[in-house]
Amino acid sequence: MARKRLIIEMGMGIDQHGQEPTVAAARAVRNAIAHNALPGVWEVAGLSHPNQMIVEVQVAVPYPEQVRSDEVLAVLPFGQKSLKLESGGMVVEGRAIAELNDKNDQMLIAVAAVTVFVEMD
Repeated sequence: MARKRLIIEMGMGIDQHGQEPTVAAARAVRNAIAHNALPGVWEVAGLSHPNQMIVEVQVAVPYPEQVRSDEVLAVLPFGQKSLKLESGGMVVEGRAIAELNDKNDQMLIAVAAVTVFVEMD
């Protein structure tokens, strides 16, 4: 069996308040998969269940060491999931609002690429 890429989806996520890189990363993944349907996993690749997909997620986010990986991968409803985090994205000066539990003025922006692979003969 050969592993073949079926689709690559890209997204962006922002945490405007709270300074949580996990929130920005999860939103980027959610954005990447928000408007898709993958009938090709059945009609072309011949999978019988979506958990047979191999889903590799790559996220560039400020402060990647603070990301809770399980929360980011929980955004994906199906598949054999893996996550690669790297330093990147952006830190933009916003405005701290005490009622929103801001720690500082930072807004965190993450970018994600979600790649779906299938095993094929």
